[in-house]
Amino acid sequence: MPVACSAPATLLGMDHPGRLRGLQAALDKNKLDSFLITHLPNVRYLCGFTGSAGALLIRDKGVTFFTDGRYIAQAREEVAGAHVVIARKAPAVAAAEFLAESRARRPIGRLGIEPHVVTVGQREQLDGILKGKWKLVSAPPLVERARMVKDADEIRLIRQAVELVAGLFRIARAKVRPGTKEVEVAAAMEHEARRSGAEGMSFSTIIAAGKRSAVVHGRASGARIPGRGFVVCDFGVILAGYCSDRTRTVHVGRASGDAQALYQAVLEAQGAAIARVGPGVSAEHVDAAARKVLRKHRLARCFTHSTGHGLGLEIHEAPRLAAGQKQQLEPGMVITIEPGAYIPGKQGVRIEDVVVVTGNGCEVLTPTDKELIII
Repeated sequence: MPVACSAPATLLGMDHPGRLRGLQAALDKNKLDSFLITHLPNVRYLCGFTGSAGALLIRDKGVTFFTDGRYIAQAREEVAGAHVVIARKAPAVAAAEFLAESRARRPIGRLGIEPHVVTVGQREQLDGILKGKWKLVSAPPLVERARMVKDADEIRLIRQAVELVAGLFRIARAKVRPGTKEVEVAAAMEHEARRSGAEGMSFSTIIAAGKRSAVVHGRASGARIPGRGFVVCDFGVILAGYCSDRTRTVHVGRASGDAQALYQAVLEAQGAAIARVGPGVSAEHVDAAARKVLRKHRLARCFTHSTGHGLGLEIHEAPRLAAGQKQQLEPGMVITIEPGAYIPGKQGVRIEDVVVVTGNGCEVLTPTDKELIII
């Protein structure tokens, strides 16, 4: 039989019970009787659990959290607003079995699942357990919508993560030298991140030098930094669960006129996009502001990714700042602004900051001088 545990008070000032109540209130509006949350960042957002195995079953009459025996103590310490059950099976399976034994308000209850997380095999397994008593429904992204707008505690944690990252760029500047391997620069930065209290890196550190600077996601490799050319440094850390993201591009050796013009065009595009950020502005209009500048410099074809994205418990969250994205920005949204221009086989530049949308515009977290650095 599963082991039940009592839940503690809310951690880190986060209002987990309030978030859960908000989701419960949304069930009826979305024609759901229950909602099974298995995406771990959503689980953490809703109840505070940070482990690697957990599922939340949201019902109008209560919330139950399922995990396994590895997390008895951790669940007691972390989970807030939910009854904790320690099961001998996978959390989602235990939740489905629990639900199969309960009564639905309708002859066939409607159980919402997260379609971007649940695989075809998992869906078939859940169907088999529920045996026609419950109908699985692909739920709208209710939790992701809530996560788009950060509260004061979340913004505080992201700000701290961004500040930690600012120190890592000083390490990069000291380590970027002709002949040094890209991975050696990344290793020094990642070592300092851990020494400074980071849980880990938000993603594999990007150090892309010389011709590799034109590779958008040029993860640090064994390639040596050439005597002349751009070096794109894209990095971030996780601090108390929240991510940061930052990109700076430096130049080794004398920068040609073309290199300086490329850098200034990207810097101008980033400034235009940041200036466009504000409440009520659609995500696509921020993207368009950056593209307009690069088009003026005849670099439109060299900008091959979106202008930015939300970040928080995950490095890539909604909203996405790209063409066709109608989502309007709201105070409390935290987004990246990161235009770039890449000339394959030659050179590339990207400049990125994290900004938080405010009531009358935005705030660039830990703003720094972004003029071209020559090493």
